[in-house]
Amino acid sequence: MHNEQQSLFEAVDALLEEAAAQDPLPHPDERKRLREAAGLSQDQIAKALSVRRETVTSWETGRTAPRPPKRAAYARLLEGLSNLHAVNAPQPTAPTINAVNAEPPAAPATPTQTPTVNGVNATPAAPASVNAVNAPAEPEPETAPRAEGTATPTPPGSGAEPQFREGAGRGTAPQGPTPTPPTVNAVNAAPQTTPTPTPIQAPPVNAVNAPTPRHPHPQPRPTPLEGNGPLVVLDGTGQAHAAGGLVLDHPTTLPALIAWALGPDADLRSPRLHRNGKDGDPLLVLTADATEALGLPLVLEDRRALRLPDNHPALKQLAKGKWQLTRRGFGPWPRIYRPATPTTGRQCVQLAILPWGALDPRAWGEDTAELPAPELAEILTTYATRVLTPRGSTAVTGLELMTALRPPTRAARNPDTNTWESALVAGSLTRPVDPAPPEAPDEHPVVAALYPRAHQRTPDQVLDEEAYDWIRDPELLTDAECARTHAVGVDVNMAFAAAANRLTVGLGPAVHSTRPRFDPKTPGCWLADLSGFRLDPRLPSPFTPHGRPPTGPAWYATPTLAYAQELGHPVDPAEAWLRPDNGSYLDAWYTRLRDAYVATMADLGVTPQLSEPEFLTAMAALPTGDARHVLSAIKSTVKGGIGKLRERPQGAGYRHGEPWPALERPTWRPDIRAAVISTARVNMHRKMLKLATAAGEYPIAVLSDCAVYLSDGPSPLDFLPHTPEGKPLPGGFRLGVSPGMVKHEGTQSLLWAVQMLDEGLNPARHIKGHDAAADGE
Repeated sequence: MHNEQQSLFEAVDALLEEAAAQDPLPHPDERKRLREAAGLSQDQIAKALSVRRETVTSWETGRTAPRPPKRAAYARLLEGLSNLHAVNAPQPTAPTINAVNAEPPAAPATPTQTPTVNGVNATPAAPASVNAVNAPAEPEPETAPRAEGTATPTPPGSGAEPQFREGAGRGTAPQGPTPTPPTVNAVNAAPQTTPTPTPIQAPPVNAVNAPTPRHPHPQPRPTPLEGNGPLVVLDGTGQAHAAGGLVLDHPTTLPALIAWALGPDADLRSPRLHRNGKDGDPLLVLTADATEALGLPLVLEDRRALRLPDNHPALKQLAKGKWQLTRRGFGPWPRIYRPATPTTGRQCVQLAILPWGALDPRAWGEDTAELPAPELAEILTTYATRVLTPRGSTAVTGLELMTALRPPTRAARNPDTNTWESALVAGSLTRPVDPAPPEAPDEHPVVAALYPRAHQRTPDQVLDEEAYDWIRDPELLTDAECARTHAVGVDVNMAFAAAANRLTVGLGPAVHSTRPRFDPKTPGCWLADLSGFRLDPRLPSPFTPHGRPPTGPAWYATPTLAYAQELGHPVDPAEAWLRPDNGSYLDAWYTRLRDAYVATMADLGVTPQLSEPEFLTAMAALPTGDARHVLSAIKSTVKGGIGKLRERPQGAGYRHGEPWPALERPTWRPDIRAAVISTARVNMHRKMLKLATAAGEYPIAVLSDCAVYLSDGPSPLDFLPHTPEGKPLPGGFRLGVSPGMVKHEGTQSLLWAVQMLDEGLNPARHIKGHDAAADGE
């Protein structure tokens, strides 16, 4: 029986990998419908994809299927058309796609059900996440193993399930009927007892159990709640508040509380985001009253390390109960665990201690930690279902989200020993790698071995890919610009997240090359001389963060050199550190955060369907409330997660040139951070150059993702150009809610802006009336 089950698992895994290896396509009839709905001819599609018209005809009749690389391009086209031209009426019964052991249709059912896509014996119930969070279109890697409390892969039936199986979480379900979330791409999921296919809409591309969207953007869906949710907020009265107004009684001693959080009475579950990943740990949020009730101080005496002393009675109680702490100790975000065993699995609980500063007001908004426990539970649960259950600061959570969506290992059976082992997954960050010398910060051992401590590295020795901080020389203001009345700032939504989308980054170590031929598809850093390239001085240079032209050879990330080549500058690198092992590691991360951002903005009344004037009005009247806290945390997760890729050493005990703990992470990757920031800066310059060449509009200041222009009126609509048809200028700044589009950042008077320039200050930093950088924006 055991061997038979293993054989079934292997067969199912093979089918899943085969299904994931190809870009999914809708039914041939749907392909034709989408083309005709968009008013496109077969000749147009054939020309765009460099194929014959007869080939497109064969694809739409189902006689043949496109092969890579045409298949990916055709799938992308159909996905975009499905978003623009959703089905508004019930369609004929859709078959189960790529399903294993699916029973044939037997009877009609309600028009609300959807087909199971890429599912294995899965029962469609509640809608699953859209845009491949739980079911990627290509094989996804898995998260990095935890330093402590991580169970090793074990064979089925031994108490701890292999990593590739979807777990039901800890504890048992609460008594009474509970809605069952859908099992997506799961192995050994409960079979459907009464197959009831229905007249439904055709399934969209890259969606799992989700109806075709009825608007230009995929409808973001959060991770469905399981059990009582992923977290509770303790109010100090012996009660724990979960989402939906649920109140649970809990023990009042710390060891008993930890055991309760892992048991069926709490029923706290944080489902994995990838089938090769792991379920998250329960989160207990302690208010000030709860902190005191558990015998913990309201203020940590160690203000430098922010850790509870090792001899504190609470820690002695935990040690007596065989509980352990991670290396970071008992601070604002302590993790308490017991080593995993084959019979118990992982036992780990995360705490967030609010009076110790667990929720940074710069990330979560002012006074968030002071909110009533029920309201705070709603905010944190919304963030957890849309992004991830918090595991520390928003920066830490942003980094953890990368590995939760791209797990580095999976469970695999060794045919020689017939045991389960941990196997690497292609396309993920699987192990720590040393940076190339130009990529490493000054403290890194690689740099310390090359230069003395006091050495100041020059541009030809260090990669300096940072965000813009540039102002225009006041002498370059024209008479026409000085006649204007306002300075208006526009800010790019989720600029770093948008830069991460479809960005190819290195996965393995860097390889040194001398006199390489530049390849814009190969990630890495290149030593090249761009000092001879000149642009209009009213624009910042795209090659430096300070916006001044480079003065000699310097190291550049691939996106920067690719943009120089795009502008017509000859690129001839002298040397390079390249990463031949590469991939789009951040795609799933971007998708998850994009959906979270768009869903939260919709909660605030700002949707993609709004016209530009309606969008500006809605943004100016954003309501206060829970969604504003979630929105602030999502934006901070993006910037913090990218920043954590090059975390610097912390603590007074650090010595220059010694390794620090962050270097042990596979996700300590300064090269990936540089590539994202380089892309964001290039994207910013490309839009500014478009406005300059098409409309003669030049910025007077740029700070990161905010640009300030002089205008005859107080609104961005007073200076942003449009086509004769009234549409936004293609390739320029476009007002809207989606990542990569812009919003109104603020307006000040012309006199105010000129005075800032004369004093050498950046108007983009203060266009909102305060220091945006100091407030974490």
